[in-house]
Amino acid sequence: MDQEHMAGASGSGNGAGRRRFLAIATGAATVAGLGAAVSGCAGADGNAALKGEDRQDASGTPGGKSSPTAPHGFDVKAENARPGNADWPVTKAGPDRAVEGFADKVSVLPGESFGLYVSTTAPRFTVSAYRMGWYGGARARLVWRSEALPGVRQPEHTVDSGTRMVRTRWARTTTVETKDWPEGSYLLRLDAQGGEGQRFVPVTIRSASTAGRTVVVNAVATWQAYNKWGGYSSYDGPSGGYGTRSLAVTFDRPYDYDDGAGLFLVYEAPLIALAERLGIPLAYATTSDVAREKRLLEGASAVLSLGHDEYWSPEQRAHITAARDAGTNLAVLGANCCFRRIRLEASDLGPDRTVVCYKSSYDQDPAIKRGHPATVDFRSPPGADPESSLLGVIYDGYPVDAPYVVTNPGHWLFEGTGAKAGDRFAHLVGVEYDKVNTGFTTPRPIEILAHSPVVCDGRPSHQDTAYYTTTSGAGVFASGTMRWVEALDAAGDGRSGRNHGLDARSGALTTRVTENLLRVFAAGPAGRTHPAQDNVRAVYGG
Repeated sequence: MDQEHMAGASGSGNGAGRRRFLAIATGAATVAGLGAAVSGCAGADGNAALKGEDRQDASGTPGGKSSPTAPHGFDVKAENARPGNADWPVTKAGPDRAVEGFADKVSVLPGESFGLYVSTTAPRFTVSAYRMGWYGGARARLVWRSEALPGVRQPEHTVDSGTRMVRTRWARTTTVETKDWPEGSYLLRLDAQGGEGQRFVPVTIRSASTAGRTVVVNAVATWQAYNKWGGYSSYDGPSGGYGTRSLAVTFDRPYDYDDGAGLFLVYEAPLIALAERLGIPLAYATTSDVAREKRLLEGASAVLSLGHDEYWSPEQRAHITAARDAGTNLAVLGANCCFRRIRLEASDLGPDRTVVCYKSSYDQDPAIKRGHPATVDFRSPPGADPESSLLGVIYDGYPVDAPYVVTNPGHWLFEGTGAKAGDRFAHLVGVEYDKVNTGFTTPRPIEILAHSPVVCDGRPSHQDTAYYTTTSGAGVFASGTMRWVEALDAAGDGRSGRNHGLDARSGALTTRVTENLLRVFAAGPAGRTHPAQDNVRAVYGG
């Protein structure tokens, strides 16, 4: 999110700082990890009157515990028992535009095909499809490799004069068939002939059914909002100014981050590796799929929102809320989740391939006159609906770099961690954070597990990790820090600077908590076996 509307405030910042944050945060990541972050900060407290003291009663209901059952047609354990391929990373990116591409669908069902659009300066190139997972630590398995394909330099992009959306009108290079590809998150690696360059193209082989499974949701709308390929993103244009940002962005272009992987490697891959290592039943989808398919989440055990999942359509939010209200657990393993309200529109290549978000310029959106919701922050008028009513926590600001402080070590999520009250884990809170703020609609009962002091641009506040339960039996967990998924890969003493200086101690804590969470959430409605015990008054007082 940009400084202009940080945490719902009408601040005077621009998108350039936020762009610098993510450029640094993801630029050096190949397997996992982030760089330093710089930008401005503002907070949500000034908007506490938005919903007054409105609170939602969501008490848990005791009940029995069910056991996770393997879904039909896909076995995570069997898939990850297959040999992996540790040579999947890009090691020779080469010069800009040496080779790059995109798929004309963000996801397909197993056996369906998609178009691949590639531009390269090399005469020939190959495509290797890697399914991302655990695979004994290799983190990927080679599922398919093409023969050498003829390379061509595609036409230059254009920029729409009204929305400043970058457009490509490339010719389709090849059609990729996915017969015998298992469900999962994939990176296609493009290798230019002669080692001239390598780039990734992400695609999801989605699940037709999620019943009885934990759903990994790739946050593709957020990836695209931060994508500055062609000079424009949802944050700024070539000049770096907020006023030059794109009002709409399209999937019909490559990703510029992480050698084409977008935000996947930093904010999602470590969690997928952990979940697949545990062998719990998993399903796979993208934010676009959840928005499009009203019944996709029916019967799902849990839904996972990963490290950075900021841009949501009203349809996605409604479908996840309905799943929660039917007993599906929700885990938010990041911060700044469900912050931006977007609209998905068609592109030249198909439906739902344009992410529209006018932000503070919403009155310029012609769709407003046709009755569409304003594409502003969810907490902002018109149509204010703060994200806390679903998440339990609310976004509070950036940038911060602070220790994570355990305050409720007896909670079942901390079982096996050895954590004690007051234990601190350096750098684990950052670069964005959430908190419990009952000035906004807040489901109850809600438990605060960690309450970490932060100072955000001179403003004292707190980060909270929280868990609440509902009358449907669903449990909802929010880590409250954007570094949670990144920390799963943290090792060593942190002195190398990798992963923001997170160390093995933080890695062990987040890994064990996430294991506890995934196992309980996979077993069915967590509120029936692990009801929340409200402690907001004890933590915040008053």
